Amino acid sequence: MAGMIVRRFFQLILLLVGISFLVFTSMYIAPGDPATIIAGPTASQSDIEAIREDLGLNDPFLVQYGRYMNGLFHGDLGYSYQTKQPVWDAIMTRFPNTLKLAIASIIVAVIIGVVAGIISAIRQNSWFDVSSTVFALAGISIPNFWLGTVLILIFAVNLQLLPVGGLDQPFYTAEGLKQLILPAITLGTGSAAMIARMSRSSMLEVIRADFIRTARAKGLRERTVIWVHALRNAMIPVITVIGLNFGFLLGGTIITEQVFAINGVGRLMVQAIAARDFPMVQGSVLLVATLFVLVNLIVDIIYTLVDPRISYD
Repeated sequence: MAGMIVRRFFQLILLLVGISFLVFTSMYIAPGDPATIIAGPTASQSDIEAIREDLGLNDPFLVQYGRYMNGLFHGDLGYSYQTKQPVWDAIMTRFPNTLKLAIASIIVAVIIGVVAGIISAIRQNSWFDVSSTVFALAGISIPNFWLGTVLILIFAVNLQLLPVGGLDQPFYTAEGLKQLILPAITLGTGSAAMIARMSRSSMLEVIRADFIRTARAKGLRERTVIWVHALRNAMIPVITVIGLNFGFLLGGTIITEQVFAINGVGRLMVQAIAARDFPMVQGSVLLVATLFVLVNLIVDIIYTLVDPRISYD
């Protein structure tokens, strides 16, 4: 296990170097001049050139990238072109909101998806199974911005049960939980649909196995057979889907944060792209990529806890 963790950390470093190069290259060749946006519409050409020189944008590509990597290896993500604030500080100010939203969304997805998938497998071809299939198709097909807008219209505008948006209260307070409900459902619906389909197919495969028939032949209660013996063996592929979806949720909150006016990393990234704030975009993408790889590492570790037969040595 320790050897696997060390190998994965080395792979993480190499992966982040590759991602940093791709992101930096994309920002370098992207249309639009950050100096022009910073200077404003009334600035003269000499003012724009002075800003470009001050930011180092006139240097060759390799010089700029080398300077960026030197700062990155020293823990410095640079400074925002717009606010002059350290990129790390700006991201960490917004990251708690993104993390809260992603965790709340994956909780919604796991509860709905796993329960619906297991019941669908137990009651195969029943009305519940058919309804679950329809829900899964709808959850995958409906875009977040549409679902979020509909939920706001129903529960915030018409019924006035929940706030329209924002996420500025602690999650453990009543108001904080209310603020999380609509965006968590909006973001977690698609993941719930995928988890439900995977849970159903995995459980169907397991409950037809010989050891399940043996457990039933011994006279064990059906509840024990399903929720103890079958579920544990069916959870391996489901854990994979949950881990991947949580990684995607951390990086896929952009639309939901825009719809619900949540000051998270996703919204920060959109604002940075619009302003050609290259250091902010690069720092945000690197953070999301790092978290995605770490989540996958945690999933691999959980495998060994769920099924001791799995070994990475």
